[in-house]
Amino acid sequence: MKIKSLPLVVGALLGTLSLNAWSAEVSFDEAWQLLQQNNNSLAAQRANVERYGHLKSATSNLNLPSVTIGANYTRLDKDVTVSGNQLAESLSGVPQSPILGQLLGGLGGITSTIEHQDIFSSSIRAVWPIFTGGRITAAQTAAEGRQEEAESQFAMEVQARYEDLSKYYFSVILAKEVVETRLAAEQGLTKHRDYAIKLEQQGQIARVERLQAEASLDKATIERKKAQHSLNIAQAALTQILGQVEKVEPRDELFINRNLPPLDAFVDQTLDTYPGLAILDAKEKQASSLIKAENGKYYPEVYAYGDYNLYEGDSLANQMTPDWLVGIGVSVPLLENTGRSEKVKAANSAVSQVQFLKRQAKLDLSVLVEKTYLEAQQALDEAVGLNSSLSLAKENLLLRQKAFAQGLGRSIDVVDAELYVASIKTQQAAASFQYLLSLNKLLALSNEMNSFSQYKYNSINPAKITSKDAS
Repeated sequence: MKIKSLPLVVGALLGTLSLNAWSAEVSFDEAWQLLQQNNNSLAAQRANVERYGHLKSATSNLNLPSVTIGANYTRLDKDVTVSGNQLAESLSGVPQSPILGQLLGGLGGITSTIEHQDIFSSSIRAVWPIFTGGRITAAQTAAEGRQEEAESQFAMEVQARYEDLSKYYFSVILAKEVVETRLAAEQGLTKHRDYAIKLEQQGQIARVERLQAEASLDKATIERKKAQHSLNIAQAALTQILGQVEKVEPRDELFINRNLPPLDAFVDQTLDTYPGLAILDAKEKQASSLIKAENGKYYPEVYAYGDYNLYEGDSLANQMTPDWLVGIGVSVPLLENTGRSEKVKAANSAVSQVQFLKRQAKLDLSVLVEKTYLEAQQALDEAVGLNSSLSLAKENLLLRQKAFAQGLGRSIDVVDAELYVASIKTQQAAASFQYLLSLNKLLALSNEMNSFSQYKYNSINPAKITSKDAS
């Protein structure tokens, strides 16, 4: 009888990685802490949260005035001047007076410089928004939505890394159990080979029976070495994802629980806390703020402004110009070319899209949680149900060994019985492994990852629980 090569499946799952180091034992909870400290993808998401936090803080400045200092240099084609005659002509609308006429006539040849050819000025200007039609508030709300989206994306990344760690960590334990099972089968077949040699020497069995025992032992040795290589690969992968130099050795063991909490508890908790739904809420918040921002373009903009001259020339025009000014301005949009009405419709469509996506996401989440729950329950039932098969396999092995020792059985029967015991043990370990993967996925979906230690505290070895107890 041939056992499926589960170590090879584990090796393919984990990939081909290698790391030279000595071992350090860690529990699953300790491994989770290490991963959160050293994982680059989590660090990147943290930086993304910080980024949007700073951008949100930046929008608080939109309520403050903007103050600028500026300087200008202008060169004219010539000085700006005015003569007495030009001044007289500009006063043509004034009633004629002999005295005024004589005075201006006497100034006819005199020229006054109003502004020099080179003009340099510097001033401070402040503009303070008073009313913007809600556009500032909309921008701040949108920034809050983007920060909340970043936080939810970080939470999603945390859940994904938790599931990955569960796969890598317990794959090492599964690979270890497979190695132990293969080693036990190899040791059993070694004893069987030794019996076969003695029985052949005593003439109780044919040479082919001894050859069968040796061939089965050699094959078992090969399978044990394959399992060991798969274990090395799994350990190297776990060490790398934890960012460690020393080879990581899991301290925990595969386990199951007598039962799981009700399915409704997982579904309700998932729908209340799943960060993917929070991402959609944040997107809806951003789309709603966009509606307010576009609607705000229909309202006038009111602002206060002021200007203070820091430097001015000594020309007549500069001497006549006041040093400072303040005022209130109003900007009323009449016609614009940005398509604001269509943008409002687009923003409303975005809100509707997010709402539909959220409804569908809740349905999909409910299905996913139920599927994962049933997978965990199935794995639990399988791990428990294999106890009877394991007892039968062990008893059958003893009978086959006794029959062969008495010359009443065949070598192939002993080999099949030995491998059947190994296959049941491996299958039971694989069922426990699958249960833990499904359990940790449920904990990740429902944001209950910190409660894993409670399940471990109430755990039990599959071999110590019966189908009656589980029911």
